[in-house]
Amino acid sequence: MSKKGSSTRWLQEHFQDPFVLKAKEQKYRSRAAFKLQEINAKENLLRSGMIVVDLGAAPGSWSQVASEQTGQTGQVIALDILSMSPLSRVSFIQGDFREEETLNELKSVLRDHSVDIVLSDMAPNMSGIIATDQPRSVYLGELALDFALNYLKPSGSLLMKSFQGAGFQIFYNSMHEYFYQTRIIKPMASRDCSREVYILAKKLKKSKL
Repeated sequence: MSKKGSSTRWLQEHFQDPFVLKAKEQKYRSRAAFKLQEINAKENLLRSGMIVVDLGAAPGSWSQVASEQTGQTGQVIALDILSMSPLSRVSFIQGDFREEETLNELKSVLRDHSVDIVLSDMAPNMSGIIATDQPRSVYLGELALDFALNYLKPSGSLLMKSFQGAGFQIFYNSMHEYFYQTRIIKPMASRDCSREVYILAKKLKKSKL
């Protein structure tokens, strides 16, 4: 099948996807909202009053869910290099969280508070070449992990997207050094054909705080 034909088929499947239709109906910015909703329903990760940082947040569906769950007393801080339309009860910082300027802005918003949970639904720009895409995915996971170790409180959690493939198991195993509990989750809203999974890590053994 040609690249054009493959793209057309993907678009048709995407717009017929029940989670895409449901997201539009419930005014979520993407179908990814239901991945976080499902995981949260099972794990009780997001609670009233929590401080949440959402890495790679745009277009903002995970921040929407986090804001709903943490309520008026919670704080959700969304970071992305891309722009993002404003959301109620969400502080947005546009910038690269690897850069000092962005981190200084984050620290100003946090006001010396540590974070209850770090969320990351980041994915690399996919080329379709697994040998290229997979290392990029692992690298994003490493960035999210390093960020979490710097900002999470001892009881904190990290939930992040990853992709199964070369280097995944080594990266996942390395997280046991930092967290008491780790597990791999495949929510129903993740497409069956996708290598996408989510890593949930709870309770820090050690941090950089």
